[in-house]
Amino acid sequence: MPTKKTPEPAAKPAKPKAVGAVKSARPPTPRRAAPAKPAQPFLRFYHSADLRKKTLAVLALIEGAPDATAHRGALADVVIELMKSGFDGYFVASLKKAKAGFLIEQSANVGLMGAQQVMGAVARNIIGRMDAPQLLSVCGSIRALMV
Repeated sequence: MPTKKTPEPAAKPAKPKAVGAVKSARPPTPRRAAPAKPAQPFLRFYHSADLRKKTLAVLALIEGAPDATAHRGALADVVIELMKSGFDGYFVASLKKAKAGFLIEQSANVGLMGAQQVMGAVARNIIGRMDAPQLLSVCGSIRALMV
């Protein structure tokens, strides 16, 4: 018996390319990676654009300096400003939002000023005694907090 051959499928004709197709004039937007979930919960506060600019400038100065210890004072100043901004963001702003009243807000401000003076002196003394690797570690910690 003769074997019957099955016909081979015909090759599909190539589709002609579209002529005159115009792509969007806007460049594609880069996708941001989803922020990594922190291992533990955290709180953060918002600070002014000027303070952020100053902070980044001091961090870059220390990280790029041949002798990071020469800039201890600048780092201490930034740490103290960040501390004050944090106190305002976490505590004073909450009191104002709660409409706690002028007397309570003033009492809180006076108490915070005293705490800031004590903590500022402690921070300045600690940072003033750090060596270069320790200063760079503090800079890295601050950068990690700046989301």
